[in-house]
Amino acid sequence: MEKWNQTSSDFTLLGLFPQNQTGLLILLLIISIFLVALLGNSTMIHLIRVDPRLHTPMYFLLSQLSLMDLMDVSATVPKMAFNFLSGQKTITFLGCGVQSFFFLTMAGSEGLLLASMAYDRFVAICHPLHYPIRMSKMMCLKMIIGSWTLGSINALFHTIYVLHIPYCNSRSINHFFCDVPAMIPLACMDTWVYEYMVFVSTILYLLLPFLGITSSYGRVLFAVFHMRSKEGRKKAFTTCSTHLTVVTFYYAPFVYTYLRPKSLRSPTEDKILAVFYTILTPMLNPIIYSLRNKEVLGAMTRVLGTFHSTKH
Repeated sequence: MEKWNQTSSDFTLLGLFPQNQTGLLILLLIISIFLVALLGNSTMIHLIRVDPRLHTPMYFLLSQLSLMDLMDVSATVPKMAFNFLSGQKTITFLGCGVQSFFFLTMAGSEGLLLASMAYDRFVAICHPLHYPIRMSKMMCLKMIIGSWTLGSINALFHTIYVLHIPYCNSRSINHFFCDVPAMIPLACMDTWVYEYMVFVSTILYLLLPFLGITSSYGRVLFAVFHMRSKEGRKKAFTTCSTHLTVVTFYYAPFVYTYLRPKSLRSPTEDKILAVFYTILTPMLNPIIYSLRNKEVLGAMTRVLGTFHSTKH
């Protein structure tokens, strides 16, 4: 009975910033970013759903990226804002598990989905005649289901483990959400085997997809420079640079955080890096993809025009 009570105790999230005026200003900035992320990703999903011209594999994958970003930012920011404004820092045992599961699911799934998007652009630019076969609707659906399924399985494994290891010392997590690397130092048992599993998961779900993406875009850029059409070259280069911007913002801080040994980690540095892949990237993705994409801007114009004419 004593073991159950210990296991079911609440955790404490120390947060991202201090409880003062400076902290409040930072929180207001983060809430603003959060609202922009919600609006941007919701708009992207709606545009792709209602505009038939965007019913292509590339945009179906993009709609899933927006959905993942929407869930990712919603898993961390509301709880962080509530804890700061209420003066509480606790999160329940179950709440920590749910938050960790959703965050890890989105992390793994998005890593795989970005690789699928890179493959889509590689086939479209380097093998355009084979595109209808290689990127059929069925193949696109398999990529989406595969990303969600593999991401969920990986997240479930890690969540179950971190909630079953004994925390016999402090339960204060030096982070603004229940992140695995921040919880491991609190365990009162040797966790080197699990740390190795985190290392393996990071390689499989983040590093390998990242290397695959950079390799794909390297070949794409090589093909772009040999295109005869100046307009086609410009469009392909814009697409590649857009994807690479998103990929860099997402993968770089993630891989750097999770591949470092525990002895080289700094809680402050980890929290700052986490802001990139949990808050900033979900806001930037829809902005980057919409402002640098004529099809999305065109869809936005058509939808707004339809809404305006209906209103009058």
